[in-house]
Amino acid sequence: MTTTETPQDAGIGKELATGRFTDEMLAQMRELIGTELRTDACVNNEYATRLAILRFAEGIGDDNPLWTDEKYAASGRFGEIVAPPSFIFACLGSVQVGWRGLGGFHAETDVTFHAPIRVGDKITARVWFDGFDGPTDSSFGGRRIKDYLRQEYWNQDGVLVARFICSRMRFERSEMQKRRKSRAIELPHPWADAELERIEEDILAETPRGAEPRYWDDVQVGDELDTITKGPIGLTDEIAYVASGAAPIPRLSAHGVALRRYRKHPKWAFRDPNTHALEPVYSVHYNDYAAQLQGAQIAYDVGIQRTCWQLHSLTHWIGDAGSVKAIHGQYRAHVYLSDVVRLGGKVVAKEIDADGDAVVRLETWAYNQREQNCMPGTATVALPRRTEETS
Repeated sequence: MTTTETPQDAGIGKELATGRFTDEMLAQMRELIGTELRTDACVNNEYATRLAILRFAEGIGDDNPLWTDEKYAASGRFGEIVAPPSFIFACLGSVQVGWRGLGGFHAETDVTFHAPIRVGDKITARVWFDGFDGPTDSSFGGRRIKDYLRQEYWNQDGVLVARFICSRMRFERSEMQKRRKSRAIELPHPWADAELERIEEDILAETPRGAEPRYWDDVQVGDELDTITKGPIGLTDEIAYVASGAAPIPRLSAHGVALRRYRKHPKWAFRDPNTHALEPVYSVHYNDYAAQLQGAQIAYDVGIQRTCWQLHSLTHWIGDAGSVKAIHGQYRAHVYLSDVVRLGGKVVAKEIDADGDAVVRLETWAYNQREQNCMPGTATVALPRRTEETS
């Protein structure tokens, strides 16, 4: 059953909007199914310039020389720098559509990759609203729906670079807030100095496979990926991600530009009671007060930021000669500021696929220090074959 209650009156206050599912809202959203959405306010990059790629790679903590070192890349497979597969998110992370006054968490990601992004490529994103499931009841946050955006990224030659299905859970913030205490954990996490030292040693020991090919012939079912460690996640990690061009929907802005947008769309913002500044709803990723209004404990990571880490783990393991064909990931728990996430995976199958590629199918994971798999997933990667090299 749905109600006929409408979102709170217009105006910018110290709370996030607290709308509810209504029959009218659901009917309006059904009418939008199949609609291509406007993207102008959400595009962060169009061109894959050297500096745009470098800024993004540094923003996700990935210093693979294939993305960052012109001399190194010139002698490799592409003859020049290419962007990491996740660079699509630096062009356009996503778009918001409908669900006035409701909260949202990115729930699931499916991406297929079709072509590399080279320096100088112009990437154009198109987005469609493909519908939703629900509402259904959940113990996590009360009634919720799951919606689907289809995002396609095309280069200047009309070649499809990637297709991204973005699924979000939409919920009534008032219900999520009521359940917040039931999910309480100790935050920030109380790391000991010795633990932090080990974490940093692990991070500094990470080395990409690089120019040494990982051959499909040599990979065995049960092999595990190298571990990539992220954290403890801090405020600067989130700032670096935003500054890299990824995620904000719509783009973040300041002063008069922001104020005019918030006056036009009051539910995009709230007034921080500590600084008295207007902040966007997106600040749940770096503002504890906003995160708590969303029903979380403190500020938390961005969904596709975690997917960027998953792709970092994959490209780290496959080396320059490999390529990522597809990934899937589910966001099962918040990654809070102060958390540490260790990403890895294992080989579950290998085959020659319908495209004739020698592929490896992987189970992937992302465990936090509480031993929660906060992003179970899968991936398909293509690797070179020894027979190809000698033929």
